[in-house]
Amino acid sequence: MRAILVDDEELARTVVREHCAHHPEIDILAECSNGFEAVKAISELKPDLVFLDIQMPKLNGFEVLELSDHTLAVIFVTAFDQFALKAFEVHAVDYLLKPFSKERFESALTRARDRISRQPSAGVNGLLEEIRRNNRPLERILIKEGPNVRVIPVENVDYIEAQDDYAAIHTGGKSYLKQQRIAEFEQLLDAARFARIHRSYILNIDCLSKIEAYAKNSKMAVLKDGTQLPVSRTGYEKLKGML
Repeated sequence: MRAILVDDEELARTVVREHCAHHPEIDILAECSNGFEAVKAISELKPDLVFLDIQMPKLNGFEVLELSDHTLAVIFVTAFDQFALKAFEVHAVDYLLKPFSKERFESALTRARDRISRQPSAGVNGLLEEIRRNNRPLERILIKEGPNVRVIPVENVDYIEAQDDYAAIHTGGKSYLKQQRIAEFEQLLDAARFARIHRSYILNIDCLSKIEAYAKNSKMAVLKDGTQLPVSRTGYEKLKGML
């Protein structure tokens, strides 16, 4: 079983490493102290299992999973709150709440073995969806650009445009493509700041300058930089309620 340890605390990685030492079938491929290192290691080494902390600098554990294309099993090693931990239990991806016992580690490892023998990606994707529904609104958008990761704070996003199964993130006059449907962004973004004004557009209302009549029974949103976006009837009613 090929594994990677990810935690910004060296002591936490040492504890997991010592538990793993009792299992000769576990081959630790790498240890990472932050999310960027983890994304790179997962991409290059393609482990079966990742022991993953959640609260880390640069990228958190959820963002590491979002950027990792490789199919893998995950054991979260975390001091995260109990409400989120219930979401972990719904899926067959396990967690270890710091500090944890030898028995708890063994139990998590057993579940991980079972996950590896089946379809790990389904559990990870289900977990991410559950966490997103129960967690605070999205704070930043991650764009994978080859070996690099572009981090865009949501407050810097002007608008998001649907492009089939992708979304174009428009910010500061530039556009970045992300493989994610616009409907997912609508669910994840703060509804007090972002409005689905059209089936193809989500607008950051802080960027709105005015709403103009465009044609019969249609409206156009004019952004502060002069960009014009179509507004549907539903979108117009939504904007009126927010402004």
